[in-house]
Amino acid sequence: MLHTMSTTPETDSVRSAADVNEEIRALWFRTGGTLSMEERREYQRLVLEWAEAAPQSPTQAA
Repeated sequence: MLHTMSTTPETDSVRSAADVNEEIRALWFRTGGTLSMEERREYQRLVLEWAEAAPQSPTQAA
């Protein structure tokens, strides 16, 4: 049987933008500012998660 692992966060465990931002900062600190391809993918996933969690201003809301 083949199992796949989702790379998207669970919708019932939404983290705050501040929590995701802290993980982004930790990633940059841990890597010394140079990301491997795998770390870039993680960074991109985190940025998307952060954008979903970040509050929108009235001008950004659709």
